[in-house]
Amino acid sequence: MKISFSQIYEGWKNNLFPAKEMRKYIKEVSEERMAICEDCALISTKHKTIRPDVHCTDCGCTLAAKTKCLSCQCPLEKWKAVMSDREEEEALKKEVYGK
Repeated sequence: MKISFSQIYEGWKNNLFPAKEMRKYIKEVSEERMAICEDCALISTKHKTIRPDVHCTDCGCTLAAKTKCLSCQCPLEKWKAVMSDREEEEALKKEVYGK
């Protein structure tokens, strides 16, 4: 599964500026995913790499953002998406516009 620009944006947005109503949920999902990633042989901390960030050596994604992308899944299927792009968009609309 390829990651889209909107998913990259979603992960970084949730990492840097998580929606107030979703902060706790995003944090819980990210912590569960990071625990799985930390046990994976493909996490960058288990390899010599020139990149300073903790990332997946399979997909190349920075894990601080990828694990917070609710519509993303691990390319090795070690964890799945918990929301579709549309579901997250609807949740954010409710928070911002009360709809």
